[in-house]
Amino acid sequence: MADPAPLSIGFILTPDYALMSLAAAVEPLRAANQLADRALYHCTFHSVAGGFLPSTSGGGFDTTPLAEAPRFDLAFVVAGGNPLRFEDAGLARALRGLAHQGVGLGGISGGAAILAKAGLMQGRRFTLHWTHIDPLAEAMPDLLIERALYVIDRDRYSCAGGVAALDMMGALIAGAHGADFARAVSEWFIHPRLRLAEEPQQAPVAQRFNLHHPILEAAVELMESHLADPLAPGQVASLCGLSARQLQRLFTARFGQPMMEFYRDLRLAKADELLRQTALPVVEIALITGFASTSHFTRCYAARYGSPPARRRRG
Repeated sequence: MADPAPLSIGFILTPDYALMSLAAAVEPLRAANQLADRALYHCTFHSVAGGFLPSTSGGGFDTTPLAEAPRFDLAFVVAGGNPLRFEDAGLARALRGLAHQGVGLGGISGGAAILAKAGLMQGRRFTLHWTHIDPLAEAMPDLLIERALYVIDRDRYSCAGGVAALDMMGALIAGAHGADFARAVSEWFIHPRLRLAEEPQQAPVAQRFNLHHPILEAAVELMESHLADPLAPGQVASLCGLSARQLQRLFTARFGQPMMEFYRDLRLAKADELLRQTALPVVEIALITGFASTSHFTRCYAARYGSPPARRRRG
């Protein structure tokens, strides 16, 4: 009996794709072919115009124009940079055409944002790189975005990019050829444990801020979850089980700045992210990050980043 035809997977590259994210998706499929000693997957590389497409880190791939691509079983959009500002009407039309043909669609790193902007993620759970999650959620609040490493929802596949692409492909391989074979593919890359989809994209607060005090960890977690509705010093302290004065001392000792100044910097960092990645009006960004007025937000932002929001966005 002849072996079944390999699954045809097309990788659609945008001009600012990251080589690591693409390699982490392609290499497990190559290894699966090698370990199985037959072609399980056939990968092709495409862009809207075709030709050599360099990655952001150097190197690149020769791509076929998307209009000349063969029939796919599954197609992944690989995007880096700022996918919320990426506009290509031809790519959007082509992706809608693939969906109409019944082709499964996926996004790697920022690729899911491009699919969402083309109207192809409605009613589907998905994820993307953590830097794009909040800006996309603010711009398109009806989307079902999850803070996961990867999400597979029926005919939609998405991952956060980087090595998360390897974990997603491991899940795809396991679904078709079993968990033992997927584990063998993972171990081929000295990746002994395929991570679960729901594992976090970012390190916990304690690691990100190098915190060794559970009260400080709890306080920063509270602040990160209350950016639009900032808590008062007494509220943060009460929820952490300390007095405001005691908590203030902990922040000054660890960060060298008052607690509420640290909190304001967190809010301004989120505002800067939204400013750079979305077209949301400045007044809306101010509200999202807990500033009562645009003028107050502008003063604080300029003091923190050296220029007012509108000028920084133009730059």
